[in-house]
Amino acid sequence: MRLGEAAMLLPIFLHSRRILTRWYESVVDVELLQQQSASLATRGIYIGTSSWKYMGWLGQIYTSENYMYRGKLAKSRFEAGCLQEYARVFSTVCVDAGFYRFPTEPQIARLVSQVTDGFLFSWKVTDEITMRHFPNHARYGDRAGRRNTNFLNAELFQEAFLQPLSYYRDKTGILMFEFSEFHARDFESGQAFFEALDVFLAQLPCDWQYGVEIRNATFLEGCYFDILQKHHVAHVYNSWTRMPPVQEQIDRQGASATDFFAARFLLKPGRVYTDAVEAFSPYTRIHEVNAPARLAIRALTKRNVTRPSYIYVNNRLEGNALSTIQESLGES
Repeated sequence: MRLGEAAMLLPIFLHSRRILTRWYESVVDVELLQQQSASLATRGIYIGTSSWKYMGWLGQIYTSENYMYRGKLAKSRFEAGCLQEYARVFSTVCVDAGFYRFPTEPQIARLVSQVTDGFLFSWKVTDEITMRHFPNHARYGDRAGRRNTNFLNAELFQEAFLQPLSYYRDKTGILMFEFSEFHARDFESGQAFFEALDVFLAQLPCDWQYGVEIRNATFLEGCYFDILQKHHVAHVYNSWTRMPPVQEQIDRQGASATDFFAARFLLKPGRVYTDAVEAFSPYTRIHEVNAPARLAIRALTKRNVTRPSYIYVNNRLEGNALSTIQESLGES
C-alpha cells in the first residue's frame, strides 16, 4: 500500500476506532434503566442484578458524594447504604449473600428499610440446604470435604430460612435453590437426585415462589421438569460454565411449564468464574458482548406471565450488568 493510500484510510480507521471505543464504554442511562425496569414490573416481570454492592458502579447508578467520610470514599458507608440508590433504578435484586448464611430478621429489616414499595428481594437459599458435600474450603472448617447431613432438610429450611422472611412476605420474590454441579460421589444418577428433590419439595409450604437451579446439563430431562411442574416450582434458566445457553434451556420440552419463570445470567458457557473475575473486574464497562444471552433476555421480557417472574444479570456475564440490561432491553 502506498503512503498516500494509507493516509487516506487513516481517518476512516480512526473514526471506526472511536465508534468501537464508545460502544464498549457505553454510558449507563439511569433514567432509561428506571423506565425499562418500571415498565416490565407493571407486566409482572422483575429485572435486576445479582447483588448490588459494586463500587465499579459509582458514577453510573451510585453517587460518590453520598459515601464520603472525611474527604475519602468510605467502603463501609457505601456497602451499608447503596441499596437505597439501587432501588430507585430497579424493582428487584437477587440476594446472593443468602447462599452463605441463613438470613436473620434484623438483616432482612435493614434491607427492607432501604427500598420503596413494590420492590422485591429474591434470595439464593443457603448452601446448608443445597450442598451434598461441603467443598474443601477454609470457610467450612472441619466440615470441609464432608457429607452435608442437612442436605434437603425441609424442617431446617422452614425454620432457619422461611421463618425470618415470613415477616416480609410482601418484599420477597422467588427463593432459589442453587445446586452446585453434582458428581459421582453425590448421586449415582440423575434419577436419585430427582427422587430426593421430589420428597423435599413435597414438604414445603406452597404459598411461596420457588425455583431450582441445577448445574448438571444431563439433568435437563423430562423427569426433572415433571417434578418441578408437580410442585409448581420453576426451573431457573442459568447461563453458567457447563450449562447449555439459556435459549437452549428454554427450548427443552417441559422447561416452561410453570406460570412464572426465573433466569440468572451469570457466566458465558465455557468460561469459569475466576477467569471472568480477572477479565472483568472492577465491572465498570462491557468487555465482551454476549449476543445469545442478550437475545434470551429480550425473549424472556416478551413473555406473558400470570405470576411475578424474574431476570437477574451478573457483572461476570459481560463486564457490567447495568449496561447489559440497558442494551439488551433497548435492542429491537
